[in-house]
Amino acid sequence: MAETTKEAIERIGLMPVLRAKSKEQGLAIVKAMLAGGVNTVEVTMTVPGAIDLLKALKAEYGNDVLLGSGTVTTAAQAQATIDAGAEFVISPCLNLEVIATTKGSGKLSCPGALTPTEVITAWKAGADIVKVFPCSAMGGASYLKALRAPFPFLQLIPTGGVSLETAESFLKAGARALGVGSDLVNLKAIEDGKPEIITEKAKAYLKIIENFHKSEKK
Repeated sequence: MAETTKEAIERIGLMPVLRAKSKEQGLAIVKAMLAGGVNTVEVTMTVPGAIDLLKALKAEYGNDVLLGSGTVTTAAQAQATIDAGAEFVISPCLNLEVIATTKGSGKLSCPGALTPTEVITAWKAGADIVKVFPCSAMGGASYLKALRAPFPFLQLIPTGGVSLETAESFLKAGARALGVGSDLVNLKAIEDGKPEIITEKAKAYLKIIENFHKSEKK
């Protein structure tokens, strides 16, 4: 039986948030992350030519990269990114129309939410996974753990404040995957011609996730 998008995200455990300055920079970052073993990416709508970047990644890597779109705030944006190849749609906020459009196309919905009311509203509206954003502003891993207490059935991805130093604490708090921004998606590394910095950071994140899951099985 084929692996679902949700299963793939949870297995990989990492959701790199790609905020590149251009399509070319975005392609270089994804190539560097792939070299480190990370084959999923959230292309945000803040990237100039985000739709073109999604199409280019789909054309170059096909099913070898799990593509998603991010910073999606309207139903029209959601549909456009799905048409361009996105298998999951992530929002920074709770928009019921975005959830409905995403689910209507048979794709994975990951809306953003912060408060307990927003989180449970997103879940009841059909969200597959809920993005807790900005998690760091509310206390980071301790806030994620607090949300999980009344809602142990929720599947949450924290974004904001995730780094190599905090990754394990978020996993212990119940994160199903980690939304990672500039700590991994290092634009300066590409600008300086040092993609290996991203590659090594990708490996380091995957090692933390692997070690966590091993410890959980003991």
